[in-house]
Order: sequence, then C-alpha cells, then structure tokens
Amino acid sequence: MKSLWNEADAGPLSDDPLQLRVYSSRLLGGDPSLVLHGGGNTSVKTQVADLFGDPVQVLYVKGSGWNLGTIEAAGFAPVRMDVLLRMAQLAQLSDSDMVKYQRAAMLDPNAPTPSVEAILHAIIPFRYVDHSHADAICTLCNTPDGEARIRQLYGPNMFYVPYVMPGFELARAVYEMTRNVDWRQLSGILLMSHGLFTFADSARESYEKHIALVNQAEEYLAAHAQTAAPANTEAARENLPALARLRRAVSHTMGAPVLAVSDAAAETVRFANLPNVADVATRGLLTPDHVIRTGRIPLVLSGDTTIAPAQIDADVAAFAQAYAAYFERNTNGSVTMLDAAPRWAVWPGAGTVAFGRTVGAVNIINDIKRHTIRAIQAAQALERWQTLGEREIFDIEYWELEQAKLKKGGSTPPLQGKIAIVTGAASGIGRACVMALHAQGAAVAALDIQPQIQEMYEQPGVLGLVCDVTKDQELQQAVAETVRRFGGIDILIGNAGIFPSSQPIAHMGREQWERSLALNLTSHQRLL
Repeated sequence: MKSLWNEADAGPLSDDPLQLRVYSSRLLGGDPSLVLHGGGNTSVKTQVADLFGDPVQVLYVKGSGWNLGTIEAAGFAPVRMDVLLRMAQLAQLSDSDMVKYQRAAMLDPNAPTPSVEAILHAIIPFRYVDHSHADAICTLCNTPDGEARIRQLYGPNMFYVPYVMPGFELARAVYEMTRNVDWRQLSGILLMSHGLFTFADSARESYEKHIALVNQAEEYLAAHAQTAAPANTEAARENLPALARLRRAVSHTMGAPVLAVSDAAAETVRFANLPNVADVATRGLLTPDHVIRTGRIPLVLSGDTTIAPAQIDADVAAFAQAYAAYFERNTNGSVTMLDAAPRWAVWPGAGTVAFGRTVGAVNIINDIKRHTIRAIQAAQALERWQTLGEREIFDIEYWELEQAKLKKGGSTPPLQGKIAIVTGAASGIGRACVMALHAQGAAVAALDIQPQIQEMYEQPGVLGLVCDVTKDQELQQAVAETVRRFGGIDILIGNAGIFPSSQPIAHMGREQWERSLALNLTSHQRLL
C-alpha cells in the first residue's frame, strides 16, 4: 500500500482545514481494503464563530450515512468539543442518549448525525484523526495469536485496546486507558478485531502514518503466509432453476421477496470448492460492523449444482432454525429478533449467492463477502481464521441504535425485491412499463431488438438485453440472463409487437401475416 497524497491537489486547500479533511478522507475511502460502504471515519478539530461571533472549538466528524470515498464538506457534522470532552468523563451513557446529546451539541442542526465514535475522536489531542477497518490489520487480529503478532509487528509505540463495543463504551474505555499516556510517543491506536486510528496535527502526516502502518501488516501477511494446499480450480457450474429455488426459499424465510445474485468469479469458486469451506466460512466476520450487512455467517449449501430442490429448502430451513437458536442463546429478552434469512450463501461448484431487497444491497454484500473470503484464506495461510465470539457479534447486530431503526420502520416500494421482464422495452408503452416497475422497486430486464437497449437504462436495477423475441434461442438466453443476474422472474410484460398497415386479410402477403403472428401472438406464448 502506498500513499496517494498529491501536494498539487492538497496544497491549494492548506488554508481550509475542512476541505483538506475532505481531500484526505477521500484518499482513505477510495481504497476498499481500508474501508467499505460507510465504514471508517475521520475528523478535524478547528475553531469557528458561533451565531454571536464567539469563537468555538469544534470537531468536524464524519456523519452517519456518508462514505469516505465520496464525502463532501456537508458530510461532516460540527460538534462542540467542550461537550464531547465532558461526555467522555461520564461514568455511563446509553448510546441512544449519546447520539441525542451529540446532535444537541452540533452547530448546524441540518448536518448529518455525528459518527458514534465522535467522542473517541475528540479525546485524541491532535487536529486530524483517521480511522479505518483495514483488511490486513483485521486479518491479523482474526488469528489465534493475533494480538501477539500485532504487538510484535508494531512494538511499544502503538497503543493497544482489546475489543470493546463501539460507541460510548469504547470511547470511555480509551479515555480511562490513556489518562497518563504521552500521546506524542504513539504511532496510533489499534483496536483489536476492529481497526486502526492514526492522528497528527497535519492531514498528510496522519494519512501517511495510516498507510505506512497498514502496509506493514500487508507485508507481514505476505512474508509469513504458509503455502496453502492447491484449491479445486474447476470452472463454475450453473443450475439456474436451483438458483431460482434458492431465491424462493430465502424470500419465504425473510418474509419478503429478495434478489439472488450469483458470483462465479474464479476466486469465489475456488473458495466455495475448499474441502473445509463449511467450517472456515462460518467462523465469523472480518470486522463486527459487517454483521449489519452480511449477517454473522453465510448459508453453506450441502450440495453442488446437482442439489435437489427439496434439499435447498431443507438447508435454508436449517439455517433459519440455527439463527433462532443463536438469538435465544444471546438475547436478554429486550430486543426483537430480526428475520432469520441468510444474506449470502456458499454454493460448492457454483461460487456464492448474495441476497438483498435491492441491487445496491446485493452489491454491498458481494463487496464485503469478497474481502472476507480473501481475509479467511490469508489467515488460514498464516495460521488459522479465528474471529470474535458470537456474543460480541450479537451485541452489534442487536445494538440499540439498530433496533431503534427497526422500530421506526418506514415504507418500502411495493415491488421491492420482485423481478420483471418487459419486452419491446426501448420505446413507448414498454419503456413506460420499465420505468414504472423500477420506480416501484422491481429489478427489470428490458428486452428489445434494438441494440441501443443495452445503454438506454442507467439505473442499477435495470438490465438492457438485445433480443429478437421471435427467435427461441435468443428468448431462452434472455430469460437465462435475467435469472443469472437477479435470481428469478416474478412479472412478465409482453409488449413487443408490430402494427401493420390496415388492409383486408385477403390482400395481406404471407410474409407479413406470419411475421405479425410470430411477434404479436406466438412470441408471447413462447415467453410464458
């Protein structure tokens, strides 16, 4: 890993701490091996004038819902430093109250909710603070001798914190642990099984410290990895009816329709074909916050692409029963159980399958899954993949802040998770159908004979496919690609057709007659 700092880009921002914070945050967030889909956070401490013109010390910290890779100045919440520092001294505080009082201390009520780690950022006595969930560091942590390896690698100048639940509990723990620490001697803070903090009064120094420390972990993994046994490199096999059956079973368990998107990339198939995949894939997560997206563990199907439909149903049912048992083992009775459906599955011979209500949700799951698969294999090559216990993961999955979102609920589009095919989708009624279905939440395969259909729709949930619906092979290929990309079919709109000029049947040529019947009648029957 190398620094991407460019003084030509950063130099003009040197007089604006917040814009410089935006610049270096994007550098950090642009590398998915450091942060994924909203993970990590950054901050800068500065002085601003309040409504009355009085100077106020403020922490600009990443707001909830923003990704570091694309963050703007508006994505940082300005919170009064004096309030955050006093909050750190409290003996106890619920995370819900912490969020409430952090919002009350913001100078801009329209800014996003501050990160749950805002207090931790505040107590670090440096201007710029960077925090990531670096894959390499979390991989090292997720081995039996992880802490010893980490301490050996970084030495006495790193401040080590055993795993603590994020939020107020973590901030309070670090506050107590660092009361007598000489911060100037520290290279960073390493939160076991969580991630890395670096800090400095210079944005560049904090960022480049971060990159250098992560690079050390990457080099350690590469240098100490043992030669792994060769994996089964057989090409992926496909069973689209079985994929659709799997989608149906998962949708039933979730209580709502989902997309089921397969990943047959070579590295994914190699992982799925590991002899011990049912063991290593279900040991836990790369970092605990991933549980909100991917669940604690995947479903591992008990057969390859020849698996019987009834066995697919049985595997999903067994997963749901195991999830319910996990919930009962860990609940204190005050939380509501989430649905018991898997968020992804390992399918020997085929790769993996991700389940989500939207294409965006599926893409996030797939990204996290790929990073997790690489980390599992790196840890196995080093020693053994061993993660946090289920209790710690349960606490994140059923965190009061997440439960509050669940209770608040919210409406979802009526066709979310449904899959539609529309023929004749390049114009007119067909195009209107595609747009209406997409607006209602459906994933749509838009079929048309016109080549421009492939570029016509930029929406992530719309797949443009060139298809002459009067040709059986093209129609079969289009249906197969729809199932391959989304997991099944729920809605068919046969809109393709032609309107020949009006004339008596006796005067109509045979070719025109047969083409009209083939497109306006036979193609719809074949599609069904």
